[in-house]
Amino acid sequence: MPTNKQIILHSRPRGEATADNFSLVASPTAPLQDGQVLVKHHFLSLDPYMRGRMNDARSYMPPQPLGEVMEGATVGEVVESRSPKCQVGDKVSGMGGWQEYSVVDAAQRGALRRLDTSQIALSHYLGAVGMPGVTAWYGLVKIIAPQAGQTVVVSAATGAVGSAFGALAKVRGCRVVGIAGGPEKCRYAVDELGFDACLDYREHKDAISLSKALKQACPSGIDGCFENVGGMLLDAVMLRMNDFGRIALCGLIAGYDGQPLPMAYPQLLLTKRLMLQGFIVTEHPQVWPEALKELAMLVASGKLRPRESISQGIESAPEAFIGLLKGRNFGKQLVKLLV
Repeated sequence: MPTNKQIILHSRPRGEATADNFSLVASPTAPLQDGQVLVKHHFLSLDPYMRGRMNDARSYMPPQPLGEVMEGATVGEVVESRSPKCQVGDKVSGMGGWQEYSVVDAAQRGALRRLDTSQIALSHYLGAVGMPGVTAWYGLVKIIAPQAGQTVVVSAATGAVGSAFGALAKVRGCRVVGIAGGPEKCRYAVDELGFDACLDYREHKDAISLSKALKQACPSGIDGCFENVGGMLLDAVMLRMNDFGRIALCGLIAGYDGQPLPMAYPQLLLTKRLMLQGFIVTEHPQVWPEALKELAMLVASGKLRPRESISQGIESAPEAFIGLLKGRNFGKQLVKLLV
């Protein structure tokens, strides 16, 4: 059996996560039992939600156990099979974790999904045609529910979720305004993703300044907001929301270091009769088939052209993850495993 390199959670962060919180180990993969398959991972996904699981605190998911492989989504290839459900060479996705191989019970419902890579690159099944894409779809379709001609805003606009959100909103006839970090990302949002405008939050020292820029980019106000960041960015958007606007709260990456994340203008929720709804996309499995079908069509047709940041080798995962939390990635953050 091949040697399997793995990244485990060695310790819990105090404040910001560091590379010292992780350890690299190696051990042989376990021999297969009847019904199992051996998957060699080609890519693993790094996602902001993983930071919250590193804490030993109550949340919508249990904490990541210490001393165990970091959990996360993967795509790869079946290299050995003792199951009639999978053949050697099948491309599959699953929750293989931060490791080079995984042994999977192929009969377990939802453990593996077979992938068609004839029109969609394997890596995109971890981004635009995976959990991030479905997250964008749910927030837009089920919470914001915009009408054609309305204005929607998304923070972290060039990330895996934000870019999918933009494409989904544009095909519904919305004016789409992004917020991102840096001029290169903003140019990409407009020139490649088709956003109507994108604001660089780094040019603004506070919510008032960013709100003034949003007023110019959103002359008819903001009808819907897909929030990935929180903090100053959400404060600025709320100042420009129209009455009865809708906010889909997906993430609060501005507070992932554990510090309090206050809201500056909570009274606007009342005076503007806003709806703010947090959601966890894994709690809505009924929408995944419809969402994935639309997302796959957008990618295959070129209406959604996802960008990826790819680090090389399992050893690079901790630093790439820390970079993701600091906004150093451009598009979906992946780790390519050496195959």
